[in-house]
Amino acid sequence: MTSAAPHDLVVTQATLADWPVIAGWAAAEGWNPGLSDGPAFFAQDPDGFFLGRLDGEPVSAISVVNYGAEYAFLGCYLVRPDLRGQGHGLTTWKTALAHVGNRTVGLDGVVAQQDNYRQSGFELAYRTIRFTGTAPRRETPAGVRPAGPADLAAITAYDSACYPADRPRFLAEWLTGPGHRAFVRHDGARLTGYGVIRPGHDTLRIGPLFADTADDARALFAALTADAAGREVAIDVPEPNAAGVALAEEAGLQASFETARMYTGPVRGHARHRVFGVTTLELG
Repeated sequence: MTSAAPHDLVVTQATLADWPVIAGWAAAEGWNPGLSDGPAFFAQDPDGFFLGRLDGEPVSAISVVNYGAEYAFLGCYLVRPDLRGQGHGLTTWKTALAHVGNRTVGLDGVVAQQDNYRQSGFELAYRTIRFTGTAPRRETPAGVRPAGPADLAAITAYDSACYPADRPRFLAEWLTGPGHRAFVRHDGARLTGYGVIRPGHDTLRIGPLFADTADDARALFAALTADAAGREVAIDVPEPNAAGVALAEEAGLQASFETARMYTGPVRGHARHRVFGVTTLELG
């Protein structure tokens, strides 16, 4: 899939080898992507990443990752700062959106772009608040343990109940990526939540944090941060989950950034009350 703009911009699908460029731009914007996110992102949809180039040099990027036949998520929408306002972003956007087909598209839009997204057919669902701060010193509570290979099937099923699409390929990479640490909570009969913490450019990132109850989420949060006491952590909490907001505030974290979750249409029903921390702002 390729297109050219009047200014000789050429947009092509990106590869995993291009990810460091995209991640570097995202880090420069203060988005704090994880250090090893790329393989998991590309595992979900290797055809869903795009770069715009001028004379062979990358100048714009976007991802539109497909999940099955009904849902896609848009992220990593970036233009090099010195070349903004020249139409490169719009050309990259239009080329990438052809990859979606008739799927509903979700995104987490920064404040400055939300009006533009509305003009493109996206409607506000809720705000997401990033909370950051120093991880408190806590012990790993009973009932929480590191996730292992035997937990993959249960985690995948639990995740599908909390997310508007199935994403087994993504999870297989996300749970075991370099520096990623995953924990599960189990009541003896079934999984009651899971979470992942990973190194980012500026802070440790928690996501997802999915749990049946606030107590389950609090226990998982304690386990995720047990080895991170005194280090900076960040978690992106859907504002409608008041218990998730309270959990972050109780841990001494402060609101530092916000986005708007927006969709172009209806999404599959899922347990939004279990979402105490979204996976990533790039892939939903």
